[in-house]
Amino acid sequence: MKKIFFVSILITIFLSGSTVFAQDEIKLQLSDTSDFVDKVLQNSLDEDSRLDCVAISESDKSIAINESASLSDKVFRSSITENAQLNNTNPKFSLFTALSETAKNVYNLEIERTDVATPLLKDQLTFHFEKGVLDNLHIWSAYQMNFSTTIPERGDTDSKFDVGLINILIDGQFKGGKENFRIMLDPTHRHSHLPFMEPFFQDLYIESHRLAHTSVLVGNSRPGVGIEGAQSPYTLAFINRSQISRNLANIRKFGVRVRGDYSLMDYDVGVYSSSTNFTSFFPGHEFDAWMNVKPLGKTDGRFGKLVAGGGISSGDKHDTSYMVSSAYAGYDYKKFWTKFEYAHANGSNGGSGLSDKRSEGLFVTVGYHLTKKLELLARYDEFDPDRTINNNKMREYTLGTNYYLKGQALKLIFNYIYCQNDSKTDSHRLLVGTQILL
Repeated sequence: MKKIFFVSILITIFLSGSTVFAQDEIKLQLSDTSDFVDKVLQNSLDEDSRLDCVAISESDKSIAINESASLSDKVFRSSITENAQLNNTNPKFSLFTALSETAKNVYNLEIERTDVATPLLKDQLTFHFEKGVLDNLHIWSAYQMNFSTTIPERGDTDSKFDVGLINILIDGQFKGGKENFRIMLDPTHRHSHLPFMEPFFQDLYIESHRLAHTSVLVGNSRPGVGIEGAQSPYTLAFINRSQISRNLANIRKFGVRVRGDYSLMDYDVGVYSSSTNFTSFFPGHEFDAWMNVKPLGKTDGRFGKLVAGGGISSGDKHDTSYMVSSAYAGYDYKKFWTKFEYAHANGSNGGSGLSDKRSEGLFVTVGYHLTKKLELLARYDEFDPDRTINNNKMREYTLGTNYYLKGQALKLIFNYIYCQNDSKTDSHRLLVGTQILL
């Protein structure tokens, strides 16, 4: 696991570096007649903001920059040679100055929204193309890590460090802006019973937006089973999903889905193969449908945001049928928000695998933003894995704090969970984690 983690970090550094240096390949050889810094300065220009006049002299490596260029562009593109001239050093060894300026710009980023995931290096790692079918390409990565301590009321304490998530994502948009695609790779191998490559590809889809308020997606994605079950892991309020979400949903499947978003309602309907992680071709079918109504959708947020919805997930796999029905309600008003979700299953095909058990559960969460960066949370979470068996419910009482240093791109997380089980020993869990989006 450690080796995979450090390899992923190296991949991210490489990708980050490729943005600073060039969109084209740079070959550094001692025999090159052109200086390395010339290639750096020439290729680091963004295609949409290239200077009207840039001249590089072979004698002194000076740069004539058009006065219409922005100050930030001047600092970034001339910092290498200017620093070299002031200190009488070779420009090849002044790359640190340009990197320092980039780091300073990232440090000064103001990211306040927490409902979307905005990577720290979004601008630096977004490539624009004048030719070809692609308009732009964004390469980024996500990391979630936590340290947990479990204290059972009877028994030994267990502490461990977990790399909960490593994702490498490639988002692209085609010319015209009507189609986009995503490739998401997961190099963390958590399934001992699966080959490495089967869960390696997570998101793998292309999406079209040619119809107003409507998108059509084809490929591997996270179906809309429940609200939190379909939610991105980068915007979750707690380190762990609720029990109904992680058991009955939170899995990716291959299929075709249609999503609509209007002021007073939205929907998500899809037909999928019941296979997960590309383990088999087509062991059965699955139909998922979800719809939300938004009664306050035309009030411009004056009275908050109210959403109520419900849906089903029905299918069969290897002659096992399953059916999950869910209901949801959520309300946001200024600094306060709350959500409630209930799920009832007669068999399921979610995160805990294919099952014919009759389960059900619910959770209710409340949150409050003390400041733009500090958020307090509380959740009650109940799950019955088999309704045919008495006294086997599992309950989790969670208190949490999120500190958003840079929105969801860099945040610190603390969760305390009291786990109450009808058939097992109760326990207390402390989790301290972080999320980094680059």
